[in-house]
Amino acid sequence: MAVPFCLGKLIDVIYSSDKENMRENLNRLCAIFFGVFVLGGICNYGRVYLMSTTGHRITQSLRKQLYAAILRQETAMFDKCKTGELIGRISGDTQLISSSLTNNVSDGLRSAIMTISGVSMMFYASPKLAVIGLGIVPPIAGLAVVYGRYLKKISRDIQNSLAVVNTTAEERISNIRTVKAFGKETREVDHYNAQLEDVLKVCYKESLYKGIFYGLTGLSGNVIILSVLYYGGVMVYDSSISVGSLSAFIMYAAYVGISLNGLSSFYSELNKALGANERLAELIERQSAIPIQGGKILEKELSGDIKFQNVNFAYPTRGGARVLENFNLQIPKCMVIAIVGSSGSGKSTVASLLLRLYDPDSGCVLLDNHDLRSLDPAWVKSQISVVSQEPVLFSGTIRENILYGAEDTTKCDVEDVARRAYVLEFTKTMPEGLDTVVGERGVTLSGGQRQRVAIARALIKEPKILILDEATSALDAESEHFVQNALEKAVKGRTVLTIAHRLSTIRNADKIVVLNQGQVAETGTYKELISLKDGYFNKLVQHQTFA
Repeated sequence: MAVPFCLGKLIDVIYSSDKENMRENLNRLCAIFFGVFVLGGICNYGRVYLMSTTGHRITQSLRKQLYAAILRQETAMFDKCKTGELIGRISGDTQLISSSLTNNVSDGLRSAIMTISGVSMMFYASPKLAVIGLGIVPPIAGLAVVYGRYLKKISRDIQNSLAVVNTTAEERISNIRTVKAFGKETREVDHYNAQLEDVLKVCYKESLYKGIFYGLTGLSGNVIILSVLYYGGVMVYDSSISVGSLSAFIMYAAYVGISLNGLSSFYSELNKALGANERLAELIERQSAIPIQGGKILEKELSGDIKFQNVNFAYPTRGGARVLENFNLQIPKCMVIAIVGSSGSGKSTVASLLLRLYDPDSGCVLLDNHDLRSLDPAWVKSQISVVSQEPVLFSGTIRENILYGAEDTTKCDVEDVARRAYVLEFTKTMPEGLDTVVGERGVTLSGGQRQRVAIARALIKEPKILILDEATSALDAESEHFVQNALEKAVKGRTVLTIAHRLSTIRNADKIVVLNQGQVAETGTYKELISLKDGYFNKLVQHQTFA
């Protein structure tokens, strides 16, 4: 901001009548001018470097907070929010806010300081010209306020539309094998393009209002320059102002015009960031209905006694349809309990409530006569292992996937667990053995191999309670025989909850619980239930409606 002042003095020295001292004055002013340039260069370097590094730290901090906030939410939230939307918030929204709080704020502060300094120097050079030149500023400032509020709303609409697009892309790419198996590549491209068109329409609206606003601000800047040139020329003619002072005034007016344009840009970008910030703050500040830790940890070793008492439950996404109604079930410690029933009868829901992925709408789940809601969720999960029907592996090695189930990885014998789960049977033919990379979701392994790795991951924890969601369903006959033997050894001394989909799984269970429409229809051993000719269990067996 010292440049126009120095230039004005320079012009006045050149056009001064004191020709004898002109060279000396010129040298002195140029030396000062050069010093100002050097100082400005150093300041610019510091501003860009510090703001850039600060931006990276802010992005990192926001992503840490957001990722932690996402993972601590209850499972019900993920039933409603799609993965692509959450990924969009972590990547796009955090970057937008970071940019706004660093580069944008830096540019905004610079524009504000330049505006204030420029206006002050304009009044210093000529109050009359300053009043004439700045008369258009107040209405433009009012327009900027109205525009900023509207842009904030448009920005939020754009971010929401982009979240929908990201969700579509994430779902289709992650399930690319299904897309290709059905030959739906062209349809998916058309669907994605249609969603992009919706985003483009909102962007066009933003562009329209930005164009109108920046057109008006640019026009106002030019009007300021034109009015200053006209009245300034008259004042030079009247000798009311020197040529150097008018030159400095014109440069300050130009700086003010540029700075006002920078301030309007800062204000619009800030409102876009505020729109994104609302989305992030909503998630970061959201309190999970089920905490990830906190609560009572039993002093005595867990025995594994489980009781469902008057439980009513419906999934949050379909609250009107109860999955369990007045559900009562007692699972004594160290027993193998098989739960059977037709599809939708609530078998998997029982396991989800025991893992406290959800809380009952009413009633309670007791573990060693303690309500699950009073116990530390992290401690509860450390006592339970689960093997699902469709196991999901991470994209690391087989060893890393097995160790994922361990509480203390330094004290685990991976090879022993892998042998018990018959993982070594197929890894011994692989060059990397247990260090073989499995690919995304374990796609490089067969279904049976993934299942065996999942069983090893469950067993390495040495849990007190074991949940088996038809753990042998993906195995071939030979592997099933081996793994079934391994599971029979693993269940000793543990409470085991088997969600059965096949008759062969339940024959050796200590007790079978038959569910029908969210309630216990029958209980008993296999022999007891099969002997009831008119029983519900017999109907399931005859019609093969295990699911």
